[in-house]
Amino acid sequence: MGNPLQDQLLKAGLATKKQAKKAEHEKRISRKQHNGDIPALASNKAREEQAAKDLRNRELNLQRAEEARLREQKAQVKQLIETNRLAQDGRGEPYHFVEQNKIKRIFVSEEMTDQLSRGQLAIVKLGNSYEVVPAKVARQIASRDQEAVVVFHEKS
Repeated sequence: MGNPLQDQLLKAGLATKKQAKKAEHEKRISRKQHNGDIPALASNKAREEQAAKDLRNRELNLQRAEEARLREQKAQVKQLIETNRLAQDGRGEPYHFVEQNKIKRIFVSEEMTDQLSRGQLAIVKLGNSYEVVPAKVARQIASRDQEAVVVFHEKS
């Protein structure tokens, strides 16, 4: 055997060869387990850190994609309003409406007032101003941004 203490125990008759082999075998197995555990623990920790990092990256990517989608919708709403707005009549009659518990007004012609009340036209908000658009466009705007449509007497 390679161990001097083991050799002495065998010579003294305090241990048998079978016991010595068993002790050597257990020592070898425990050494393998300890050597195998350290890299396994390190690799498990690294895998967990990588998984957490991947999860954070996925969440950030989803958040960025949602922000980009919202910006795109706002741009589409702005373009729809700017290309389809109808001219307001500065000398026409005032049309009063409520937005956020405040009474607002715009000046439109009598014909536009009638069309607004019948649901053929709608009032939408563009920045700090209000514009009048056809009902078809108001539906498109509402599908993208419900808050942009201020007054729309849609038929049920």
